[in-house]
Amino acid sequence: MNARISLLSATIAYTFVLFGGLPDLSAQVPDSIPERQVMEAERAFAKTMADRDARAFAEFVSDEAVFYGSEIFRGRRQVVDGWSRYFQPSKAPFSWSPEHVEVLPSGTLALSSGPVYDPTGKRIGTFNSVWRLEADGRWRVVFDKGCSCGS
Repeated sequence: MNARISLLSATIAYTFVLFGGLPDLSAQVPDSIPERQVMEAERAFAKTMADRDARAFAEFVSDEAVFYGSEIFRGRRQVVDGWSRYFQPSKAPFSWSPEHVEVLPSGTLALSSGPVYDPTGKRIGTFNSVWRLEADGRWRVVFDKGCSCGS
């Protein structure tokens, strides 16, 4: 038994020396999958509302974004200005969470969809967002169709 453990230890040590330490597994983790990336981006985007962080919210909005619901906002500046009222109260007027994500085979455009909740947790609508992988390597929302639930 001790001989097996010693052999295994020697093999592991040799592998570290031969390959210079732990192998880079980043290409093998689920986060490298586009659907997972968009799901995580959508969750982080929703967290900006929960955290009352309008500046972080803006980072997820593409310069070319169009958000439409009870009003239409075109471009990042209009979207951020139009949504600023949702960040004014100390408690978020609504929240959302992604349930479904689909990514085109090109890996550059995605759709996310899921429920919208009121502050008590009651489902009041459904959102649909189109995400684009932008030149800087970040996913950003280019189209968002929410509900008039926060108005």
